[in-house]
Amino acid sequence: MAHYPLIERVVGRTRDILRTREYSPRTEEVYLGWIDRFLRFHRTLHPMALERSHVEAFLEDLALRARLAPKSRNQAASALSFLFREVLGREEAAEVPRARGTSRVPVVLSRREVRAVLAELRGRYRLIGALLYGTGMRLNECLGLRLKDLDYELGQITVRDGKGMKDRYVLFPDNVHEHVSRQARRVAEQHRSDRERGGGWASLPGALHRKDPEAGWEIGWQFLFPAARTSVDPTTGREGRQHLHESAMQRAMKQAVRRSGILKPATCHTLRHSFASQLLRDGCDIRKVKELLGHKDIRTTMIYLHAVDQTGIGIRSPLDRPEFGRELSDPFGGD
Repeated sequence: MAHYPLIERVVGRTRDILRTREYSPRTEEVYLGWIDRFLRFHRTLHPMALERSHVEAFLEDLALRARLAPKSRNQAASALSFLFREVLGREEAAEVPRARGTSRVPVVLSRREVRAVLAELRGRYRLIGALLYGTGMRLNECLGLRLKDLDYELGQITVRDGKGMKDRYVLFPDNVHEHVSRQARRVAEQHRSDRERGGGWASLPGALHRKDPEAGWEIGWQFLFPAARTSVDPTTGREGRQHLHESAMQRAMKQAVRRSGILKPATCHTLRHSFASQLLRDGCDIRKVKELLGHKDIRTTMIYLHAVDQTGIGIRSPLDRPEFGRELSDPFGGD
């Protein structure tokens, strides 16, 4: 017998706990998706009857049948660990096994390739791409920017509730000030129009809507890249605009890379990789790069050292000596 009503109650309880502890909307979405999928995988069993062996069977299915990468399986493992420890109170089953991933260097683009990709992006997507490369922000951090997070005078952008629920400052490139200001004016005009129609609410982090019930109507809290359509905030029931969905920018990026003719498997996150590797090439201290990226551990930042050109760290290939340049002028002997 399938326990679908009970599954819905467990998922709902998990959502409540995540919001009480102010987990990010992205984490909430991911965790709830994996927990729902796991409970439905074992739908004939009562949730309290599930053991670590059932978790292992689910993760094995993700690996063998769904063929998911270790990173995705570890994401599922983290969600299930939260379920057992924080929701079901089953500490003995919370030690969920993790998959061992492969070590890969990040894909990065050269300056020329970044320009080629940006040239193929259109409208606000080009501005988003420029910010990703110019600041090193993650895509969800960029799309979550509010107008009040922009500081033109100090030349910095405040990233709020980044990964690990930490705030940080990132660079605000001079070359995009004018374009960002123009986008902000568009948002302000749209906000005025929405307010005239009874909308104009922006969802707020945590419990701010209770501490300051009017804050969501203010222009400063509006998203820099709002969605094209209004929607109802599930927390307050008020109508407004959420930020542009990640999938829209991801599609635009995929199409731009294809049109540019670049063969590298570049994504939005590749622009963040390229930002980091370019700073290291330019001699920026790795500890500063770590802070700009919002990494918790400098070992995470060090992976970008592998993506730095050899000349960028003071090393030249022996093949680049002048005598080899002459001998390789026709490397195929005229064939």
